[in-house]
Amino acid sequence: MTTGPRNRASRVPLRRSLLGRLLGVSALVAACSVAATAWLAVQTTSGAILQEQGQNLTADARIYDTLLGYAARNRTWDGVDATVRELAEQSGRRVALTTQSRQPLADSATATTPPALPPEASAVVDPLSVDTVLAARSTEGQGTAADRIDPRAVGPFLLPAAERTALRRMADRNAECLNRAGIASDVVVGPSGRPRVQMVGNDPERALYTKCELSDLDAPTATERKALDALNGLADACLKRQGREGVRLNRGLYWGKEIAVTEPRQLPGDAREARPVPAVEPPREFTGEDDRAIASCVGTARSEQLSSYVASPALLFIGDEGGATVPGFDLSPANTAKIAGAAALVLALTVGASVLAGARLVRPLHALTGAAQRLRDGQEHASVPVSGDDEIGRLAAAFNDMSAHRARLEEQRKAMVSDVAHELRTPLSNIRGWLEAAQDGLADPDPAFVSSLLEEAVQLQHIIDDLQDLAAADAGVLRLHPEPVRVGELLSQVAAAHQARAETAGVTLTVEAGAATTVCADPVRLRQAVGNLVSNAVRHTPAGGTVTLRAYGEESGHLVVIEVADTGSGIPADSLPYVFDRFWRAEKSRSRRTGGSGLGLAIVRKLAEAHGGTASATSTEGKGSAFTLRLPATAPGALMG
Repeated sequence: MTTGPRNRASRVPLRRSLLGRLLGVSALVAACSVAATAWLAVQTTSGAILQEQGQNLTADARIYDTLLGYAARNRTWDGVDATVRELAEQSGRRVALTTQSRQPLADSATATTPPALPPEASAVVDPLSVDTVLAARSTEGQGTAADRIDPRAVGPFLLPAAERTALRRMADRNAECLNRAGIASDVVVGPSGRPRVQMVGNDPERALYTKCELSDLDAPTATERKALDALNGLADACLKRQGREGVRLNRGLYWGKEIAVTEPRQLPGDAREARPVPAVEPPREFTGEDDRAIASCVGTARSEQLSSYVASPALLFIGDEGGATVPGFDLSPANTAKIAGAAALVLALTVGASVLAGARLVRPLHALTGAAQRLRDGQEHASVPVSGDDEIGRLAAAFNDMSAHRARLEEQRKAMVSDVAHELRTPLSNIRGWLEAAQDGLADPDPAFVSSLLEEAVQLQHIIDDLQDLAAADAGVLRLHPEPVRVGELLSQVAAAHQARAETAGVTLTVEAGAATTVCADPVRLRQAVGNLVSNAVRHTPAGGTVTLRAYGEESGHLVVIEVADTGSGIPADSLPYVFDRFWRAEKSRSRRTGGSGLGLAIVRKLAEAHGGTASATSTEGKGSAFTLRLPATAPGALMG
């Protein structure tokens, strides 16, 4: 016993079925949605926490820089309490300072018994060993990440009031001179009290071609020279311990060959002459190893020289009033379990809803599949219930229409096969009978005999030509040769061609058309279409009736209407939609008077569509019928030439 197609279809693997794919896609979408939501929540929360941590780090760097500046300008931490309390009030944090042995120096905590300090300090405040990370984050720091000694720690380089006043006057004169020369300048005072001229754009070469004596401001004062000599001695001692020669440091704490500097060449209108400045030529060149050793000794000498001018290193603690440090972000196991549970719940709900929706979707599809397989197996009209007006319902309705149309076409096909067999068998039988009679000597091949055989052969040829035209139209290879055609002349030609048959049937042919009505069409094919309509009308019009050929243009001017109307028996209303179907006949009998091949009207519709037009029919049973062709009108100027 074989298994039917429906049973085979029901055993389609889940991974290949529509329901399986729907469940898979739904699960994937749900998983991606949950993952995206969780990721977005974590990223948003993490971003907010990181932003808050960044703000805390900026505040911590500002606190560190302020206390670092205090230590650089003071020999001890005495009096730092006011600064610590002010910083705590500005930041809303607890700020505490202790010695390196954790002896309290200052604390902003307001409790009688302050909370214990955390085991690790936030930073070490030492102006001679700056935390480069915090110094780089500070917006108020004066140093750079590469300099471990705070620039505010000037020690013996701090200028007295007299030297400051003299240098300031000189700097003001130079700034005024540069401003007069068109170079915007300002005076900036450094931590030691030494002023310098700062030019807008920071391009000192622009001042070389001015009359301003900028080099006079670079000479060290007596205080700076004394401090520089002391620093030079400490550095030389360090180099001597390494077996290296000493160096001479300039005010900027640089060493090496000093190039002789000359003032610029005489400018037009300048009465001064260029004066060379004596050059200092060290006795040797310095290698990279020499530079590293000298830099190390200079740094050690600076720390040694400044150690007695700055406060001792202190531990800095920054936290909240409860004693805790800045909290970080940690996704605890409990939070992880909550996120995983919520994700699983969303996934389960999504899959459950998908199962219900998929089952409801697949049920009518299974019914459609079964009905389609029954049609394939050759069963009669098969329909499925229409459950609603949604997409599936409309699909089921369309399937039912298709099934009904298929059943109707199948009936027409069977009738067509029977009709074609009859149409071909009758003339073939006549031809065979006459030929056999002639062969047996029973019939004399006179002109009437030959005429009878020719009539049967013409009937066969007509059927074959009609079938060939329909096949060409169906294949889209029906060739047309359009040209401007005067419709009135064409209708007169068709009427003349059918006049003899109409007179024999007792039918009157009339033509109503203006000579100016034109279309762009293939004249041969258009005569064939109109001729089929006239032949059909004459055949179904009783003696004494009239067949009228009309042609007129529609009001829009874009279409030309050709109408063939008769006063025959008419077509029943239930048969009117099928008049252009192949092998359809209003009268089911195959009498020679009214029973044609059933292909004429089908060919008319195909020819009209090939010309870009339409074919339609109206009828009133017992009063007659009218067949109408609507074709595109000839464009202006089409008849020229």
